[in-house]
Amino acid sequence: MENNESNVLSELRRKIDAIDDQLLALLNRRACLAQEIGHAKAGQGLDYYNPGRELAVFERLVAQNSGPFPSEAVRRVFREIISASLSLEQPIKVAFLGPAATFTHQAAQRQFGFSAQLTAQKSIPAVFDEVRRGRADYGVVPVENTTEGIVSHTLDMFIESDLMINAEILLDISHDLLSITGKMEDIRQILSHPQALAQCRHWLEENLPDIPLIDASSTAMAARQAAEDPSSAAIASEIAASLYGLRTVKPKIQDNTNNVTRFLVVGRNLTGRTGHDKTSIMFIVTDEPGILSRMLEPFSRRGINLAKIESRPIKSKAWEYVFFLDLEGHVEDVAISEALSDLKVCCRSLKVLGSYPRCR
Repeated sequence: MENNESNVLSELRRKIDAIDDQLLALLNRRACLAQEIGHAKAGQGLDYYNPGRELAVFERLVAQNSGPFPSEAVRRVFREIISASLSLEQPIKVAFLGPAATFTHQAAQRQFGFSAQLTAQKSIPAVFDEVRRGRADYGVVPVENTTEGIVSHTLDMFIESDLMINAEILLDISHDLLSITGKMEDIRQILSHPQALAQCRHWLEENLPDIPLIDASSTAMAARQAAEDPSSAAIASEIAASLYGLRTVKPKIQDNTNNVTRFLVVGRNLTGRTGHDKTSIMFIVTDEPGILSRMLEPFSRRGINLAKIESRPIKSKAWEYVFFLDLEGHVEDVAISEALSDLKVCCRSLKVLGSYPRCR
C-alpha cells in the first residue's frame, strides 16, 4: 500500500517538474520577445515602461483565469515576470517616499515589482526632485486616503512641478500594533505617523486610553524606533514587523476596514491613451460671481464624469485658490480636449497634470 502511494506521489511530482520545465522555457521565450519590444521602443524614442499595457495584460489574464490558481496570485506572478523582463534592458529606477517598509514602499513594489531599483527619499519634494533631475525614472507618492483625505504636500508639488502623473495605485491599508515583546502590558508609549494614529484613533481610545501617542516621520520609522525600546509600540505594516524584528501585539487595528490609500506615479512624459483613463488638471480662476458654476459647465454639457475636485490656497496670494480636478477620459479624447479649451477661457491658468490608466 505504501509503495503504491509513494509511486503516485512520485508520478505527480514528475508531472509538476515537466510543467515547471515548460514554464521556464516559455518565460525565456517571453523575455526574448520583451527584449525585442524594448529595442523597437528605443528605436522609436518611446518609453519602455507602459502602465496602460501592463494593466491590460493583468486584466486580460484575470478575466481568462478559470482557477483554481487565485486571480490575485495571477496578477502578482505576472507583475514580477514583467518587472524582470524590463530589467533585462535596464532596471527601472523608482524614487518613493521612504524609508523602507512604508506603505508607499509597498505601493512602489506592487506597481514596479521586485526587479525595479527602488530608492527611498526623505520627503515628497525629494521624490519629485529625483525624477526631475533624471536620477529616477519615476516617483511614487501618496495623494489621498479614504479616512483622512488629501495629502496636501503632494498637491502643492504639482503647482511648482512640470512632472506628469503616469499611473495611480490603490492600496488597502492595514495597521498592526507592533512591539518587541508582543505584549500589551509592556507598552508605555505608541509611535506612528500622524495619519496612522488618526486612522486608529477609536481603537486606541477604547483599548489603550492612557498611553501617550508620539508622532513619527513615518510608520516604518516608528517601527525602527520601537525595535530599540521594549516599552514602545509602533503602529505600522506587517512588512515593517518583519523588517525590524517586531511581534504583533494586535493586528488590523484601523477603525475603518475600508481603509485605502491612493498613490500616484509621476514621470516626465504623458502616458498614452488606453480607453480606460483618468485625467488630472489644475487651474486658477478669476474671482467673479458664478465662476465655480461656469468652470464645471464645459464638462457637464459633454457628459464628462468628474471623479474629484479639491482646492488649495495659493500661498503667495491671500484668499485665492488653485483647483485640482480628476475626470474620466484622456486629454487626447475629443470631448475632453474641447471641454478644456472652453474651461481655459475663464481661467487665469490651466495645466494638465497627466492622463493615465484608471485603477479598477
